[in-house]
Amino acid sequence: MLLHSTQDITQTSSFSNALLNPSAPNNALYAPLNLPRLNPENLKNLNYKELALKIIGAFDFDINLQIFQKALEVYDNFDDKNCPINITKINENLYINELYHGPTRAFKDMALQPFGVLLEYLKKDDFYLIMCATSGDTGPATLKSFENKKNIKVVCIYPNDGTSKTQALQMIHSKACNLKSIAIKGNFDDAQNALKTLLNDEEFKAVLKKENIHLSAANSVNFGRILFQIIYHYYASLKLDKNLDIIIPSGNFGDALGAYYAKKMGAKISKIKIASNSNNILSEFFNSGRYDLRTKTLQKTISPAMDILISSNIERLLFDKFKDQRTKELMLNLKNEKFYELNFEELKLLQEDFEADFCTDEECMHYIKQYQDYLLDPHTCTCFKMLDSNTPTLITSTAQWSKFTPSMYKALFNKECLDEKKAMQEIANQFNQNIHPNIACLFEQEDIKVKTYKIDDLKQTIIDWIKQ
Repeated sequence: MLLHSTQDITQTSSFSNALLNPSAPNNALYAPLNLPRLNPENLKNLNYKELALKIIGAFDFDINLQIFQKALEVYDNFDDKNCPINITKINENLYINELYHGPTRAFKDMALQPFGVLLEYLKKDDFYLIMCATSGDTGPATLKSFENKKNIKVVCIYPNDGTSKTQALQMIHSKACNLKSIAIKGNFDDAQNALKTLLNDEEFKAVLKKENIHLSAANSVNFGRILFQIIYHYYASLKLDKNLDIIIPSGNFGDALGAYYAKKMGAKISKIKIASNSNNILSEFFNSGRYDLRTKTLQKTISPAMDILISSNIERLLFDKFKDQRTKELMLNLKNEKFYELNFEELKLLQEDFEADFCTDEECMHYIKQYQDYLLDPHTCTCFKMLDSNTPTLITSTAQWSKFTPSMYKALFNKECLDEKKAMQEIANQFNQNIHPNIACLFEQEDIKVKTYKIDDLKQTIIDWIKQ
């Protein structure tokens, strides 16, 4: 199967090429034109890796399944080597799909750890610069995936004061010499725009070429990320074996897109419910058909990984629903006018699969306190506003609570967190929780003074580091 540009289906790419060169021409994305469909009745007895290979094999990409099988072996290093996710039953109609059992304690490990193995194989002996922009979780997972990889350098761009302290420490204390984290003055949308600009900057690529370095990206602009996100939604639906609503805390929409693709491929998924924080661009879009940035200013919330206004993967959804020319029209409107609007029929078509709502910080705090026996992180808790107690529902949990201790502490004890290390231990003791060593060790290391860069200085900063 070939992948197609979301804005021109005549522009195609093999999967291996799209993994190494993720941006389609004219800033478009690569996506499948059609999705293979599987019969879930034939998949029920498969374990996680077996199902993953069935789903990947159905796409008939140009990479041998043995390579994918090797990539999936990274899951052996997760909490349970037999299955990288954990499904917790809360009551007869409510389940939580815990996706944070990898090394950085966030769902991004589910895609980025095998992604790193694939890319290392495909690049052969070539040198690569892998770039990513992060609102908190993509960065640590990317850095972990590629640390000490031969002939690979990684640059992670993140907004200063736009992540949790723990997320920032995970990036700052990534010590491998092939890794570079850069804090910028701005927000995640600024970081993501900077990444997309550099991926298409001919001068930047020419400098890299002179150094014999190729350029790729680890953000969900890369379809390799999305492929692995389909699998855990499909697997959960098989294990629960009932028609489910899935509620997903969403920022850049890659996780939700994976659920949508899983549904189209035969998973027993009814509605996909999109939960946002106060940056409620997605709830406005799915309820009104309007994607309007003209009056929006990004707000900092207690769920920083969702502090996003430009959700890149919406473009792939538009492509699947309305094809390339309409997608191109809408994306051009967004670029030029910071706005687009679906017509009535298009909106109804989206609403066949999706619902959306948003949670304020105050509401998030309420749900953390209400469900304290489980300990919801400040992203997962946004989902509970959309819960229908009469409908079998799977909530997607995207991060472990310990990455957001100050917000958790305030919600649980109604007190400000003055010492994050002590507060984390107090929560762990109170609720009989273990703090993962990869998190605990961050607070044992010396403080590092972080330099903050202007967006305009990014290109030269990266070039200077590459040439060292």
